[in-house]
Formats: sequence, structure tokens, C-alpha cells
Amino acid sequence: MKISTKPSPPTTPFDVSATPADAGWGGGAAAAEEERAGDRGPRRGLMRRLGSWAARRAFLLAVVLPSLIGATYFVGIATDQYVSEARFLVRSRSGTPGGGGGVPGLGSLLGAAGLAPANEEAHAVREFLTSHAAVEGLKGRVDLVEVFTRPEADLLSRLWWDDPERLTRYFTSMVSAVYDPSSGLITLRARSFRPEDSYAIAEELLVLSEALVNRMSERAREDALRVAREEVAVAEQRVAAAREALTALRARQQALDPSRGAAIATETIGQLEGQLTVARADLAARSRFMRPDNPGLIEVRNRIAALERQIAEERQRHTAGEATLATQLAEYERLMLEREFADRQLASAVASLEQARVEAQRQQVFLSRVVEPNLAEYPLYPRRMMNSLGLFIGLAVLYGIAKLLIAGMREHAA
Repeated sequence: MKISTKPSPPTTPFDVSATPADAGWGGGAAAAEEERAGDRGPRRGLMRRLGSWAARRAFLLAVVLPSLIGATYFVGIATDQYVSEARFLVRSRSGTPGGGGGVPGLGSLLGAAGLAPANEEAHAVREFLTSHAAVEGLKGRVDLVEVFTRPEADLLSRLWWDDPERLTRYFTSMVSAVYDPSSGLITLRARSFRPEDSYAIAEELLVLSEALVNRMSERAREDALRVAREEVAVAEQRVAAAREALTALRARQQALDPSRGAAIATETIGQLEGQLTVARADLAARSRFMRPDNPGLIEVRNRIAALERQIAEERQRHTAGEATLATQLAEYERLMLEREFADRQLASAVASLEQARVEAQRQQVFLSRVVEPNLAEYPLYPRRMMNSLGLFIGLAVLYGIAKLLIAGMREHAA
């Protein structure tokens, strides 16, 4: 068997370089990656140069530039703010000074005159001046929203909201009240963009404070007198009840004074006993020289018997049964004793009430103005140079702390 063979045609090697760029997936991805790498190169270089430039000028960017911006605002943009200041005392008529500290001054002088600082009330007034209640109280007196949104107010200093919560927060930033425990003085300062507005706020706050102190004083006075008045009312009721019971007893017994009736009854029995004694003596004398059936002796014996019966009846009437003179007299004396005790209780309650009134008057709290609110002529705020310098110093300190922390972290990492 014969096998025939036929030679294959010659093959040519594959030329990669001859393949076009878009002929296949592998060639396209490589080209795109090369293009992105070419774009990131300039960007990375720019960012690196910017970072290096910022690192060399970090102090300038973090401290000097913000300080210049802040100084520009404080010196050229910030609106003038005027301050109205007032000082007052909250005092009571107590003889013992209530303030602390041994510094001589206005507090010690008024304490020697019988006027003592009322510390609790003073703290209450100070808290009231910067509270939501003060803002509510000023609504009908001063238009705070209009005052704090004047046209001349700059954007950063003016009020932007009129809701009660944020209005109160802004109000507390513009009004301050400081209490000095050594002298008892409360210093009130009100700021605004016009002198007359600051004066109006300070004046109305003083009026509201006086009303608050008067209410607290009146409430304390009423609390102190309430117990004494209740005691007087109880004593008056007891006296009235005792007198009504005594009147009812007199009407029932038909006698104004049962003790006087008992005295008359005792006197009557005594007179009858005296007459009985005389009759018996007369009978004994006549029996010596008269016969027993003598009409004179019989008359004397009849008189003696009549006197004995009358005496027995009087004693029976006043000492036996339920409506006896002894029972009536005992009830009468009990009611008289009750009325006497009620009168004494009433007198004691009235004396306690008068003493409570004197004590309440002595402890009365009042507000005394020491310095009236002033109409400012020169703006004290903003403190332009102090604020600018403070901003620069604060930023410099923060910059130094941050630089030390970064240096420490790098050293620890190395």
C-alpha cells in the first residue's frame, strides 16, 4: 500500500508591531493608561508646588491673613455700640448686715444705718435681668427687634432672628448684670447701636426690677402675716362660740347671772335660818314660865315649823333634780371660763399679728438706685484695637501649639 504525502504551504511569523493600536482590547487599555499617567504628572507637580509654597508661608496664611481680615472688620466695618450703665442696691430693713466681706464701703454704711443687703433677692434680680422673663417684660415697653436691627448695624453684629429663644440669647449678649457681694451693688450695662436705645433698655430694666422686688417683698409679707391672721380668725371663732353658748344658757335659765341667783338663794336661806334661830330662842324663853298649852307657845311652835319647812323647800329646790341651782351654776362657770380663755387667746393672737406686721415691715425688701442710667456720648464697643490684637495673639498661640504637635508626631513616626 502506497501512502502519498503533500507539503504544507510556508507560514509567516506574527508581527506585533504591525498590529494597529485599536486592534484588540489589550492594546486600547495600555494606551489609555499611558494617557492618564501623562495627565496626572502635571497635576501632581502643581499640587506639590502649592503644598511646598503653603508650608513655607504657613504663618502668613494661618495667622497674619485672618488677623488682617479681622482687623479690617473691627476697624472699618463693625458698627459703633453705645453702653448705658446703671447701679442699684437690693436691700432690706434688717438690722444685721447680710453681705459678705469686710471691705468698708456703701454696704457697711447702710448696714450701720439699719439697712442690710438682701443677698437672695439681689441674686434673683440679677438672674432676672438676663432671662427670658425680662425680654417678655420689655416687649410692651421697648421694641427689641427694631432696636437690634437698626439700619446702621453691620451684618455680623445685628439681630437676624425674632423668635423668643434666639432673641433672648442675643439679648443676653448685649445686656449684662454683675453683682458685687462686698458692697451689694448690682451693675447693669445695656448695649445697642444708638445711645437712646441703650438708655431706654437700662431704664425699663430698672423699672421691671423694682416691680419684681416689690412683688417678692409683698409675697414674703403676706406669707409672714398669713399664719398670724389664721390664728386670729380661729381665736375670734372661739370667742364667738363661747358668747353664743353663754347667751343660750341665760335664755334657757332666764337669768342673766346664775351666780347672782345662787348668792340670793344662799342669802334667803340664811335669813330664814336666822329667823328660825330667833324663833327657837323665843320658844325656849317662853317655855320657862308658860304652860305647854299656852296660845303664845303654840304660835311660836307653828312659826318654827313653818320656817323649817320653808328652809327645807328652798334647799330642795336649789340642790335636788336636774335643773338645780348647783347644776346651772356649774355650767355657767364653765362657759365663763371658756369665754375667758377665748378672750385671752384672741388677745394673744392679735398681739402676734401686730408683731408679725412689725417684723414684716422690718424685713421689707426694696430697690434703691445708686447710679441712674446714662445717655452715652462715645461708643465703648467694639474695642477695635483690643479685638484685633487679641485675635492675632490667639491665632499665633494656636499656630505655635499646632506646629509643636506636628513636629512631635513626625519625630515619633521617625
